[in-house]
Amino acid sequence: MIKRQLEFNEKKICGVWLILIGLVITLSTLAGGEKLINPIIFMLGYGVSFYAVYINPTIGKKLSQGPSTDFQNRMGNIGIISLFVLMFLISGPFFPAQNWRMIWTGTLLATGLHFFVFYYVHGISMILLGAICAVLASVGMLMPEIPFLLIGAGDGLIKVLFGGYLLFLSKPTSTGIPVNS
Repeated sequence: MIKRQLEFNEKKICGVWLILIGLVITLSTLAGGEKLINPIIFMLGYGVSFYAVYINPTIGKKLSQGPSTDFQNRMGNIGIISLFVLMFLISGPFFPAQNWRMIWTGTLLATGLHFFVFYYVHGISMILLGAICAVLASVGMLMPEIPFLLIGAGDGLIKVLFGGYLLFLSKPTSTGIPVNS
């Protein structure tokens, strides 16, 4: 294996994803009803956004500022797998009682935690994003007197703001720390 510095060249792509998914979370929260996040709006929005950003090659070709390493690709896959494992562990216990607040705040917590793995793919901003999202979701879990609308819409807004930063202001950076690739 060759040791090299990680370069974070796909921040703009991540920015588009965060803007889209942040808007989806906000809109589905505003239309949430008894389930707090409208599952139809959420699933359709998630699917269309995922296709637009990660399946459709146009976004990647236009916004990538260089290649990812095999290590970064593996870490991206680990990050996605960790999201589903964390959602199962954190939100899963609340499904039998259909406690939608705990299901969705648990899902938002799992999402915040999975951003930490994406440090290796997109850089230090993922640590800050993960910490803010995890704290907000934890507050929502521990303080049920706070309306879920504030938690869900707040989470969406945070993602839109970080996405805007990554898309419009962020430049490719590197770790400064050699890793195996």
